[in-house]
Amino acid sequence: MALETSERQREILNLARRHNGVSVDALAAHFAVSLQTIRKDLNQLCEQRQLTRVHGGATLPSGVENLEYEARRRIAADAKQSIGRAAAALIPNDASLFINIGTTTEAVSQALLEHAGLLVVTNNINVANRMRVYPRFEVVIAGGVVRPSDGAVVGEAAAGFFSQFKVDYAVIGASALDQEGALLDFDYREVKVAQAIIANARHVILVADQGKFSRSAPVRIARIDQIGSFVTDYCPSESFRLKCVDAGVALIETAPRPD
Repeated sequence: MALETSERQREILNLARRHNGVSVDALAAHFAVSLQTIRKDLNQLCEQRQLTRVHGGATLPSGVENLEYEARRRIAADAKQSIGRAAAALIPNDASLFINIGTTTEAVSQALLEHAGLLVVTNNINVANRMRVYPRFEVVIAGGVVRPSDGAVVGEAAAGFFSQFKVDYAVIGASALDQEGALLDFDYREVKVAQAIIANARHVILVADQGKFSRSAPVRIARIDQIGSFVTDYCPSESFRLKCVDAGVALIETAPRPD
């Protein structure tokens, strides 16, 4: 039986991440649907900037540009929710924490709504709007330039703002993770803020789904040995996994695969 459109498109994205691209002919055979149906799926995914159209198929977007924020929300949405719950479980009540920009860090903020007594310092307008309505939280938002694409407050002013604090935990994301243990992003202004967050937290929690291992980005945020815990759905890179072990990083997988 053919998959429903939305489910088929999610599987197309998974195949593209595993193989760094997909072809129309192979997808039509895989799903037992027409070439026209697959072309329509690929066109829709490319309109959302989740894939880039090439002759005969599609590839992952270029490593030098990020996906639109709303499109990023839809990628691995279930995995991000499970990652958010697992990361929130590491943070006790009455703690102070930073939450950086990102769709996965937003999933952590959603899971934290069951907590109490948190001091939350963020440069993520979406997180601030979600948490400010709960009187059991104190929410502090950074000042600086607001990036219109995603509501992130970025730049030198925001980085300096975080440097005024020393908090218990930091929750950060990354646009890409490489085999050498580097955390990467696209916007150097955002990276400056992330680096200030890492430098001023006692325990840093990296949250990222497995899709980040198949992407690239040009700006280095940090190394994995600067992180305390890495929460993901699954770590597909054996070298990255070993670097976590060597650095004493707690690797928490919400959907580990059988050995």
